[in-house]
Amino acid sequence: MTTLALQRAEAPASANTGDQPFRTAAGGLIDRNRPRDFTFDGRRLTGCHGDTLASALLANGVRLVGRSFKYHRPRGILSAGSEEPNALVELRSGARREPNTRATMAELYEGLEATSQNRWPSLAVDALSVNALLSPIFAAGFYYKTFMWPASLWEKLYEPMIRRAAGLGRAADAPDPDTYDHAHAHCDVLVIGGGPAGLSAALAAGRSGARVILVDEDFATGGRLLAERREIGGASGSEWAARAVAELESLPEVRILSRTTLFGIYDHGAYGAVERVSDHLAVPPPHAPRQRLWRIVARRAVLAAGAIERPHVFGGNDRPGVMLAGAVRTYLNRYGVLPGRRLAVFTSSDDGWRTAADILAAGGGLAAVIDTRAAVPPALRRMAEAAGARVVAGGYVAGTKGHLGKGHLGLSAIQVMDGDNSTETIPCDGLAMANGWNPVVHLDSHLSRRPVWNAAIHAFVPGTLPSGMQAAGAAAGRFTLAECLETGAQAGAEAANDCGFTATPEAAPPTDPESVDHTPLWRAPKPRGKAFVDFQNDVAASDVELAHREGFRAVELLKRYTTLGMATDQGKTSNLAGLSIMAELTGKDIPSVGTTVFRPPFTPVAIGAFAGHHRGKEFRATRHVPSHAWAEENGAVFVETSLWLRPAYFPKGGETEWLDTVVREVKTVRARVGICDVTTLGKIDIQGRDALAFIERVCANPFATLPVGKARYAVLLREDGFILDDGTIARMGETHYIMTASTANAARVMQHLEFCRQWLWPELDVQLASVSEQWAQYAVAGPRARDTLRRIVDPGFDLSNEAFPFLACADVTVGGGIPARLFRISFSGELAYELAVPAAYGDAAWRAVMQAGLPYGITAYGSEALSVMRIEKGHAAGSEINGQTTARDLGLGGMLAKKKDYIGRLMKERPALVDPDRPILVGFRPVDPSARLRAGAHFLSLDAAPSLEADEGVMTSVAYSPSLKTWIGIGLIRRGPERHGERVRAYDPVRGAEIEVEICSPVFVDPKEEKLRV
Repeated sequence: MTTLALQRAEAPASANTGDQPFRTAAGGLIDRNRPRDFTFDGRRLTGCHGDTLASALLANGVRLVGRSFKYHRPRGILSAGSEEPNALVELRSGARREPNTRATMAELYEGLEATSQNRWPSLAVDALSVNALLSPIFAAGFYYKTFMWPASLWEKLYEPMIRRAAGLGRAADAPDPDTYDHAHAHCDVLVIGGGPAGLSAALAAGRSGARVILVDEDFATGGRLLAERREIGGASGSEWAARAVAELESLPEVRILSRTTLFGIYDHGAYGAVERVSDHLAVPPPHAPRQRLWRIVARRAVLAAGAIERPHVFGGNDRPGVMLAGAVRTYLNRYGVLPGRRLAVFTSSDDGWRTAADILAAGGGLAAVIDTRAAVPPALRRMAEAAGARVVAGGYVAGTKGHLGKGHLGLSAIQVMDGDNSTETIPCDGLAMANGWNPVVHLDSHLSRRPVWNAAIHAFVPGTLPSGMQAAGAAAGRFTLAECLETGAQAGAEAANDCGFTATPEAAPPTDPESVDHTPLWRAPKPRGKAFVDFQNDVAASDVELAHREGFRAVELLKRYTTLGMATDQGKTSNLAGLSIMAELTGKDIPSVGTTVFRPPFTPVAIGAFAGHHRGKEFRATRHVPSHAWAEENGAVFVETSLWLRPAYFPKGGETEWLDTVVREVKTVRARVGICDVTTLGKIDIQGRDALAFIERVCANPFATLPVGKARYAVLLREDGFILDDGTIARMGETHYIMTASTANAARVMQHLEFCRQWLWPELDVQLASVSEQWAQYAVAGPRARDTLRRIVDPGFDLSNEAFPFLACADVTVGGGIPARLFRISFSGELAYELAVPAAYGDAAWRAVMQAGLPYGITAYGSEALSVMRIEKGHAAGSEINGQTTARDLGLGGMLAKKKDYIGRLMKERPALVDPDRPILVGFRPVDPSARLRAGAHFLSLDAAPSLEADEGVMTSVAYSPSLKTWIGIGLIRRGPERHGERVRAYDPVRGAEIEVEICSPVFVDPKEEKLRV
């Protein structure tokens, strides 16, 4: 154990800054010349620039900052970082009100408004603190055992009462006026953490020329170097950190993201981080986001996230004034704040004696040092006693005492049990706990990796790290400053070398000597009062004992039964203590008990940050088709279709209603030529050596015989045998295919294909890319379609029927060399083509086609005319492919493959799906040609009374057919193909209509398909 200099500072603690009675006379990294006024529960207070809300509250003597979740016990500040379980407050007011903000992470700014939460009517007098008296009722698992009788009171009394008591803070009740941003970044080396290991890693990698991103959750980079009185190379730790940051900022390929928490690690080198861009300001500047969500893709990563100090478990360890020893040093050395007038240190490690030294150096009073280890170096004992401190070796703190002071329920004394089991009460107003440190293993656990036990440091450390990641410094269990600098530099250099750069770590600068020896005391043997394990969820040691008695001993069961580690802090300060108690109770060692794993996010992330700009109308941003500008210029009427705003029809003068326009558009296409923007169809590029094998497995019809330069209709089934979607697949090359999907199902089909590729058949060499927005695509249909396109496609490409027949496809050029794709496919039943050009040329291509078609009387037609023509041809669309129909239902059963396996093949043969009485797609004509059909009408026999039992099917789509000069429809009716010529009633009780219709073929126009093959 290294001997530390225990010397009292010359400046007395009473020499404070202004009206901040617990501010030290000097020291800290704050700017005392820049005061910051703020309020807490309406009380006006003052802090300094560089403070957090927590440090400013402590400087003003505010100890009570919140109430616990279940028992509403008084709680104070425990830590100084993102692990804080107690000091959760509401910040701001009105529409910007933000609940559950950690006071230890909230950067103080002028005018900050903070309000305590989870209390009524006030923080000092909380009516629900009566719950503490009812703690035997509210023990672990109480929700499984209470409120069971009488059952009639559950909905009337128990549930409303529980819901009113639940929750911690209040969300804003008005729309958030701030904006949130999304950003993407790629780098060679990502460094997670800005402490000594992280800075060393970033320097080693950055000096090699590698692209480096350093992510640090603090607003000041340096980690523990800012909180300790340490020396590196003859300079203070904070000075060394400042020089390191300055050098990193000078390197052109290095980016430092401060105020940024890396909250998740994902597959393929992807990382999620949230940057608090304007959280340190009352109102974000104009055009600046409140927060920014980063998606970072890194080739290599260095985990240098540090470690979290462990508290002791003893009676009354949650009382305001009881803090972690490392946090006490942070407030002393970084913020210039004494957490109490007379402090005691409860330690199981050498680290606690460092806290005692810093208390005296800052001018504080040291009441006692209680070391659970029997051996204390005589020099340390003598110097502590010379400072007036009581030294207890081989003892422990068994309990605490408090009093109702002005503005806080605080610590007044500790009850100490010495090695002879004698008890004494030592007055103090603050207690620092030093029980060793746990490496931050949360992040490396995000990909379902479990940490491993390191007996030398009595803690879990990262096990098998995600590919491309290595840990350094305290995150790897290397706690000394020298080890942090050395392992950080080595990890950064190795990461850069792995990326192809040349990096040689420099020798770590010398540091002052230190010792990290510790022998943890997992809990006090004889606690006096309730001893808490999980501060935020009010889980006590007695709850772990209860879980053991009732058989919930597995760590996952322990977690869920007691809620240990399930609060917003994910048990950062509590998990190991709970595991150690269960290990003691079961007679096992801690690694045998095991540990839970952690999920993203590492700390809570605002939903607004995840949403970004996707709010209100932008929640599903409306996409404009490439021809949108031309359509607006020509008076189009638009309709929202899935995520797109599509032209529905293009009215002209003299047309009094939409149907007049649609009839004209259909007639023009059938007689001459028309153009429709079909960019909205999903377009998926499929490439790779196994592209065909992949397509054969996801499509129900065969594609092995599809030659290059041809397209084919495609049907995709779900696993349950129902149709997922239909579209086309064009073979552009030997291993290159283009699949189209319906507008409504484009995203769903892409998701399905990616699931198949990544999870079902990862061994296949195939890649997918959604190119829906990259290509503008237009259907040019009608008898003069070929003539029109000949004026667009560059010379040398033969569009004749012999050279480019129905279902042909090819890469072409248009407009003098612009790359394009041409498909001879038809949704209208006419001679038709689909021309695809890069989206940047979309508007120009549309205008060029319109110009080329003028001699032939071309018209633009919208989605309404397109729907009319597809109904005339009996083509199924969204109304028929509704998730409840099979290929057989839609008359497509004959085209399904008989000799291959594919998704949905077996399930489509279930008895109910091949029942002869299932409704099948057919067409319908009104017996009275002037009658108007309505979609949604149900079919009944002529003499049947309306009832569910008499229902035979439904009319799915209707249209007025300009070709037949009557309304027509398609729909599903029982044994439909067998009943052509039979009459039934189309019963529509919603609109009060009942029409007699005749069942017929669903193909009303050109049943022999002669027109589309000319």
